[in-house]
Amino acid sequence: MTSVIGIDIGGTKIAAARFSGDPLVNEEEIKIDTNASNGFDNVVTEIKKIIDTLKTDDTAGIGIGVPGLVQTGTGRILKMPNIPGSDNISLIDLLSDSTDLPITVDNDANCFALAEALEGVGKGHKIMIGITMGTGVGGGIVINEKLFHGHTGYAGEFGHMLLRPGQVPYKEAIESHIRGEVEQFLSGTAMGKRCVDASNPDEYLQGEVCEFMHPEIYKEITWLCTNLIHTLDPSVIVFGGSAGRALGPHLSKIETELKNWLLPGTPVPVLKIAELKDAAVRGAALLTQV
Repeated sequence: MTSVIGIDIGGTKIAAARFSGDPLVNEEEIKIDTNASNGFDNVVTEIKKIIDTLKTDDTAGIGIGVPGLVQTGTGRILKMPNIPGSDNISLIDLLSDSTDLPITVDNDANCFALAEALEGVGKGHKIMIGITMGTGVGGGIVINEKLFHGHTGYAGEFGHMLLRPGQVPYKEAIESHIRGEVEQFLSGTAMGKRCVDASNPDEYLQGEVCEFMHPEIYKEITWLCTNLIHTLDPSVIVFGGSAGRALGPHLSKIETELKNWLLPGTPVPVLKIAELKDAAVRGAALLTQV
């Protein structure tokens, strides 16, 4: 039985695992600090060490998820804001001197969506949308078990869709930097600044501490979903990330709100919370198979 390696490069952590089987079974995993401040060359060195540790004689391929824009087809990283020195670089070329295994690179939110579509709560759905709400807001679109990248690879960048153009999301925001996009209102980072008394992401959407902003948050998530539903007509929307998972108790509120905003007769898709704990790493591994 062949194995594959999945690697998820995060702003603070790099997680990796070797998988085999169908569905994928995690055989061995590694987690290390990214140490992004040391530059991208250091990250590449650490990835090479991870590959050397995880690969076996039966390893058939490597998939890598990155927190940035990736050019469709080539795997070239166009922009990765959280890791200095990584813009417009081919990670595949940088790794080619240490392995002859085929390597596929994609956006980390795409990896999340692919894993949930093939092996998680989105399994069996023809059109699945994944939304990650954590440090930022990302997303992925899976149609007939295949990632949809669009013409250049920018499809699924839901965090950069306009939500409240010209409006400042919180008092400390620098107005000249505000476009009013989804990420500036609905990322875990933004929610934490909108409710400074919260001690963890669960409190952004649960309990009394941040209750004052809940109606606006539900409305904003509904607007985002309304636009996605009218554009892509998905049968399921899956929420992940620290803030996204905290939505669990409130999905019924969003479903009710959607009925007020969708065109008459438009069905409300199934709304789910992601169930895979290793979705980004697992999705990276699945890149080698789709």
